[in-house]
Amino acid sequence: MHDQAEKLRRQMLKVQEPLSRSIAIVSGKGGVGKSNFSTNFAYALSSYGKKVIIIDMDIGMGNIHILLGMTPNNSLRDYLSESNELSDVINKAPEGLDFISGGSGLNSVMEWSEAMFNRLITAFEYLQTEYDFILFDMGAGATQHVIDLVLAVDEIVVISTTEPTSITDAYSMMKFICLRDPDKQFHIVGNRVSKNDEGTESVSRLQFAMRKFLDKETTILGLLPEDGSVHKAVLAQKPFILLFPNAPISKKIKNIASTFVELETTIDPKNKQRFLGRLKNMFRKGHG
Repeated sequence: MHDQAEKLRRQMLKVQEPLSRSIAIVSGKGGVGKSNFSTNFAYALSSYGKKVIIIDMDIGMGNIHILLGMTPNNSLRDYLSESNELSDVINKAPEGLDFISGGSGLNSVMEWSEAMFNRLITAFEYLQTEYDFILFDMGAGATQHVIDLVLAVDEIVVISTTEPTSITDAYSMMKFICLRDPDKQFHIVGNRVSKNDEGTESVSRLQFAMRKFLDKETTILGLLPEDGSVHKAVLAQKPFILLFPNAPISKKIKNIASTFVELETTIDPKNKQRFLGRLKNMFRKGHG
């Protein structure tokens, strides 16, 4: 185990290219289509030549593998407990997408043993050199498990529907995070929009609230329409972007991915300390 960790770290030191962007995909409440967005967004990013991996961190409720029609034998928990190597828990989905299942029993990062945390860092050091984007599909709501990791990632994509409760919960989640890290970058996606003007009004209201009450600028990535293709794809256990590439929602999510890829960020792409450094600092403070 020690030899593998040292090998991965040596490989990391040799790499001079920019590291991957780490993105947490969150929602203020469940049932807004977050995991479905994560899966199809990953494929949309891949369509622009990007190498993407999804890590399903919706512990106990993860369903990325279901949306992909797969049954993973191993999970991140198995790797952290030293039951498996990292390569054993990276699952190969169709069309070149990789994902890691979180597995049950993983609570707050702060509750992990030092050995588990060190293995997590070793894994992330390796993944950051292998992928352009690491997507963390987080559990709904501002639980401690969610917040620990969200505060460490580079960027956050917030999924909300046009329902007032969804907008309110999304704002509460963003506020909770922003008060702990005012520099965090937020991107908003409106999902299940029945009328474009209604969706525009809803996400603009969310953006306005962040600006007015928290003095925080956010980016609106786009709106995804209510589309029957989504339900059909879920039943077929295949991403809608693959099953129905010409559907309105597939075209919209490709546009969102294009916007995201081209978006200028405040992240230094060569700063090796940003994501892992923040995660290490949080762990030290939690065990200080």
